[in-house]
Amino acid sequence: MGKYTLTSALFLRLLALIYFIAFFSLGLQIRGLIGADGILPYALALQRYQDLLGFDAFWIAPSLFWFFHDDFALVSACVLGCIYAVLLFFNRYARTSLVIMFLLYLSLAHAAQVFLNFQWDTLLLEAGFLAIFLSSPSKYIIWLYRWLIFRLRFLSGISKIVSGDPTWASLTAVVYYFEVQPLPNWVSWYAHQLPEWVLMIGSALTLFIEIVIPFMMLMPRRYRFFAAWTTIGIQLLIMATSNHNWINLLTIALCLFLFDDQAVSRVLPARLQSWLTGQAMATTRPGRIPVISAALLALVIVPVSMLQIVEQLGGSKTRGILGQYAKQVAAFHLVHPYHIFPTMPDTREELVISGSNDGVHWQEYVFKYKPGDPGRRPPVVIPHQPRLDWMMWFVPLHPDFMLWFENFIDALLVNSPEVIALLETSPFPDSPPRLLKIDLYEYHFTDETTRNASGQWWTRKYLGPFPPLPYVQRVE
Repeated sequence: MGKYTLTSALFLRLLALIYFIAFFSLGLQIRGLIGADGILPYALALQRYQDLLGFDAFWIAPSLFWFFHDDFALVSACVLGCIYAVLLFFNRYARTSLVIMFLLYLSLAHAAQVFLNFQWDTLLLEAGFLAIFLSSPSKYIIWLYRWLIFRLRFLSGISKIVSGDPTWASLTAVVYYFEVQPLPNWVSWYAHQLPEWVLMIGSALTLFIEIVIPFMMLMPRRYRFFAAWTTIGIQLLIMATSNHNWINLLTIALCLFLFDDQAVSRVLPARLQSWLTGQAMATTRPGRIPVISAALLALVIVPVSMLQIVEQLGGSKTRGILGQYAKQVAAFHLVHPYHIFPTMPDTREELVISGSNDGVHWQEYVFKYKPGDPGRRPPVVIPHQPRLDWMMWFVPLHPDFMLWFENFIDALLVNSPEVIALLETSPFPDSPPRLLKIDLYEYHFTDETTRNASGQWWTRKYLGPFPPLPYVQRVE
């Protein structure tokens, strides 16, 4: 097995950067999402956990915020996460920083409830936990990272098959993808204009790259290199045409472990190599304790992840002691069954929220990033993750998302300053509206002729009031 001192040092710097982005992005929004005056106040969630689960809640939702959970504690966690990310980047108190960042982000993931219940959050935690043991990179840790990138890619691909989604089966998923993804950017519009046959080839290539290529990640050196460069290439394309926060950057960082120091040294300047390895965490030979710890970690991760693969392929959950064990491991976000875009909607439905004081004149609320005004160019958001705008995409698709959405509407009816701050503009800055209505629209990208003539990036068709919650009136 080759050396991985340089590779590990570079990965840790990239991980520090991604941790910083994740904490900083969340810190800008956390009070509006789960603060005392937010959409899903965490203090209320803690009380529900305790009422329903008793002492078991500490293990089902492990979090530092069981002890301190006011707005100051939530914001402080994000600030501390940024500070320790900087320390890790400059290789100061590296192991301590990794442990603290993992605990902070795990706590935030449970505290934020549905807002941090996404695969990039779990992927960061899984990669961050392994990094704690990377200070002496034994072959076990290197292989666990390869196993992680394999699972991420393979399960994302195979989930598209086992889901039975008709768009993937007919190779039309990418035909719709650029238009219907949660937060398109302006490059998405241009990608959507490509001929349909090109986009269908893109669907086929996606399945091939996600299902076949991952097996090369577990093969000898040159096969791994091919798998790495192929994966990096597709991630760069996704970054250019989508607003998927930092998951693509993290995926690229994980691909580093498919290389070795000899390969990485060929593309990095000598001065950068010297800086990375001058005080690298990974310069010492693995001692007995790190090796044993890594081996024990493998005994936890590999069986649970294999169980998850079998469950995903078979479509049934494991019960009994083994199922409970896997559930507890999942509570600490050490292993996750990844499934990125297993289904693809073929139309884009957007909610438009308007307020009024007389029921005649209505004014729309403007979100920062999600499609609204057809004339506004879709923004580039990456690597920021605007949680509210992203979550709005799910509401018309999944009734399970109505709880937080109803809370969001209630917050608009009282003009909660923290929640209003998550929006671009509110038409009622001084006092809340008496009435709110939620309308459903179907959005489509314009074609080139229409955009050149009108300047519009979108067309939208009114579908009617949003059935579960068409009108809401403020209680005086």
